[in-house]
Amino acid sequence: MANIGRYQATDKMSALISDNYSLLMVMSRFGLSLGFGDKTVAEVCEEQRVHCPTFLTVANFISDPQRKEGVYDGKDYSLPALLDYLRQAHAYFLDFSLPSIRRKLIDTIDCSGSDEIASLILKLFDEYVREVRRHMEFENRSVFTYVEELLEGKASDTYDIATFASKHGQVNSKLTELKRIIVKYYPGKENYNLLNAVLFDIYNCEHDLDTHCEVEDCLLVPAVSALERQVLQGVKPARQMKQEPDESEQETLSTREKEIIACVVKGMTNKEIAETLFLSVHTVMTHRRNIARKLQIHSPAGLTIYAIVNKLVELSDIKL
Repeated sequence: MANIGRYQATDKMSALISDNYSLLMVMSRFGLSLGFGDKTVAEVCEEQRVHCPTFLTVANFISDPQRKEGVYDGKDYSLPALLDYLRQAHAYFLDFSLPSIRRKLIDTIDCSGSDEIASLILKLFDEYVREVRRHMEFENRSVFTYVEELLEGKASDTYDIATFASKHGQVNSKLTELKRIIVKYYPGKENYNLLNAVLFDIYNCEHDLDTHCEVEDCLLVPAVSALERQVLQGVKPARQMKQEPDESEQETLSTREKEIIACVVKGMTNKEIAETLFLSVHTVMTHRRNIARKLQIHSPAGLTIYAIVNKLVELSDIKL
């Protein structure tokens, strides 16, 4: 399916966000940062080394109420770029969204043990998170590795994407039960505003997870199926684009990214950095991913050397 949809590469990126603010999450998972002014989607993607056709495919898919009726086979988007997007989505759910909801639940309900319904709510939520974690860690470890091997022309005799698709059920049954218990049986008391707010977050998370599963079912699975046929026929897979930073980009960091590097090499945690720079923890994590991508430096020691060489910190500031 060609990259047809309401959004095109020539549209202004700011217009996309104004039209559908849920695309902020798509941007984040592609590693796209804000502050792009009036630049087009193509310009923003090129500057930030993101595969534009893949970004547009996901953005248009998520924004299309009839998305399941489309036919996607991977010809107009990059499997490596899509895998990166899915991995970042997993990190968002497991490291930010679900822990944030749990903290709000604890702040809202009586978790001292005296309220049996509150204890059950927290227990159900924790069971749900464990289920989601098992599901996503399996995909990261097994499914995505299988796809990467296919991209290298290596077929498997014991696994195929149809096996994954047949078992790729929704993991939201416990979340549905949790919502029902909160709505029907848990009195808000004086915290009804907080309770309604956390319930709203749970509904949003459920919708986001459903959409994420649809991206895997409707974009990932058909593209991998086509790749499997190609590999089994002995056709070497075409090199699919995964944006790699060139040498000039490796030196291009924003002022905020340099500030975050300085904080990291001083031994600060993500939470401490967020508090110091008045950011959210999720924003700090996004900046750190962008820093690693731009510099191709993934170890604290390497980042420390970079900070010293580029005079971002004094030796006396570094926590060894």
